[in-house]
Amino acid sequence: MRTLKAAMPGTKVRVTKIEGGGPIKRRIMEMGITKGVEIYIQKVAPLGDPVEVTVRGYELSLRKADAELIGVEPLP
Repeated sequence: MRTLKAAMPGTKVRVTKIEGGGPIKRRIMEMGITKGVEIYIQKVAPLGDPVEVTVRGYELSLRKADAELIGVEPLP
């Protein structure tokens, strides 16, 4: 499974799965990241933490550990 952490800046992806359980998964979903939503990867910090994305019309910074839990597929 490809994760949000591995996605390249400047690309669009669609969320296919959110791993993790309990409070971690709930926190990710409360940020607006749910199955089927499109995410645009703006940039990734030099050491990979954080990942800056646009989701549902707002900008969001995600920790590398959280980005690894989000399964994605590339969009054309």
